Amino acid sequence: MHERKLKTERHGKFTAKQLTEAVVAAGAVAGKVIEPSSVETAQWVRWKCSFGCSCCGSSLMCPPHSPTPDQTRAMLDEYSRGVLFESEACDTKQIAAAVEHELFLAGHYKALGLGAGPCMLCDTCAFDDGCRHANKARPAMEACGIDVFATVRKHGFTIEVVRDADDRQRYFGLVLVD
Repeated sequence: MHERKLKTERHGKFTAKQLTEAVVAAGAVAGKVIEPSSVETAQWVRWKCSFGCSCCGSSLMCPPHSPTPDQTRAMLDEYSRGVLFESEACDTKQIAAAVEHELFLAGHYKALGLGAGPCMLCDTCAFDDGCRHANKARPAMEACGIDVFATVRKHGFTIEVVRDADDRQRYFGLVLVD
């Protein structure tokens, strides 16, 4: 995916419309502004990520290196809004990082993005040296204990378990902002 320059204001609080337009401009198919207090976190999610994913532990963005559900809940409670978005490709981390960066440049210094799935930026993660792509790498919501299914359904998005290769897979991300 190539990087896109988002067309957003340079200063001032973004409206809900501007936030959803920003994620769509970055490649999402849809976005919805939500209250972070509505994001569901649970201990079982990180366990499922840890024991149900063959990529677990392969990067600094995965358990056991990613934030715990309790840390994630505490972090979410420090934000007043976020934009939950859907993508048709597994590019949610790129979208989240691009929108986070644009919001930061516009004065929203707390902007923070989360994506879906394992980090695929490096063939081998630089555990000892720190992340080589800190400007692009973002943890997956599920790696941080966010119940993606419950959260996206609560906000009117459709998500189902992918049962076979022909099923449509949906990808979701979240950008937090004040």
